[in-house]
Amino acid sequence: MKLGWARSQVDVFLAVFSIAAVVLSDRFTKNFFSSLLRYGESIPVIKDIFHFTLIHNTGIAFGFFKNHGSVFIIVPVIALALLIFNIYYYRKNNEALSRAYIFAFSLIVGGAIGNLIDRMSYGYVIDFIDLRVWPVFNIADSAITIGAMIIGFKCFQMTGKE
Repeated sequence: MKLGWARSQVDVFLAVFSIAAVVLSDRFTKNFFSSLLRYGESIPVIKDIFHFTLIHNTGIAFGFFKNHGSVFIIVPVIALALLIFNIYYYRKNNEALSRAYIFAFSLIVGGAIGNLIDRMSYGYVIDFIDLRVWPVFNIADSAITIGAMIIGFKCFQMTGKE
């Protein structure tokens, strides 16, 4: 599909709306749970399954790579390289990025912005969603993970077509 003016406007709207929705919901929930809970405090929603627990994460998504500053440079570079590859692939084939890719990358960018705001403001990321079988996380982490899963799924679909 060739990229037309109306299509590009819708794509830009989709990207901006998705990024803003992730950042705003992430900020709102982090502020809400930071005012509701003290550090380390936990409220069970479903005992031993789903809790709200306030922690401060110095690592990346889901608490991985705590206190490894270089990882915070490497991960965005890999994400950017993936974005550039996809843009190159579609432009080379004179096609627009699919809306699924636009949405997925927007989720990742929104999540990165949400966590970056915390890092720059506090030196850590505020996490509060506690499933007890996984490290505590937040809306931004979820958006990044969902975006990456969509891209992974689309990449597997793309390789299956060739």
